[in-house]
Amino acid sequence: MRVLLIEDDPEVTRVVARGLEAEGFLVDAVDDGIDGLWHATEGSFDAIVLDLLLPGLSGYKVCESLRDRNNETPVVVLTAKSGEFDQVDLLELGADDFLTKPVSINILAARIRATVRRASGSSTNEITHGSIRFDLSGHRCWYNDVEVGLTKKESSVLYVLVAAGGGSVNRDEIVKAAWGLDFEGDHGSVDVYINRLRKKLGAETIVNTRGVGFHLAG
Repeated sequence: MRVLLIEDDPEVTRVVARGLEAEGFLVDAVDDGIDGLWHATEGSFDAIVLDLLLPGLSGYKVCESLRDRNNETPVVVLTAKSGEFDQVDLLELGADDFLTKPVSINILAARIRATVRRASGSSTNEITHGSIRFDLSGHRCWYNDVEVGLTKKESSVLYVLVAAGGGSVNRDEIVKAAWGLDFEGDHGSVDVYINRLRKKLGAETIVNTRGVGFHLAG
């Protein structure tokens, strides 16, 4: 699950990013509202963790602008402001949840997962496509009901494919989702992990259509 963290306090960013990564999330972090809005609209994220008091553009404006642009990415507000009116205002602007600092990483991670489940209409942390069943929270995968051991990066790449629901995703989209916006390596890394997944799930499981991208068969 890929999360955009918009937070201007470097210490909070460090703690939250490391904590969420330990919980299995991929985290991209930006430190002002203008960059945050740009990343949120240009990138592909499962959820956004948003501070309110940001330079450039406030969290209120970021949330409002996203919804005005019909961007429905779940937004979890994480802020030191704890007033009742702040919560009401944010929820009316389209935020999905509101947490007050400090908060434990376990609680934040659970609330993010619950928010994403609600947004997707799912009551479970699992996504199923054909013979593949993928557990978002535990990063576990089953093929034909037999569990398959995956590394963290293999899980990240497979999640992108499963979440596409059989649609095609190109290398650039996989890199952004699995490695992050700041990845500067060779996009050939995608092929390496696709081949690893094919060895574990079957060569016919992942199809590569020239000029289009990769998709799950079935």
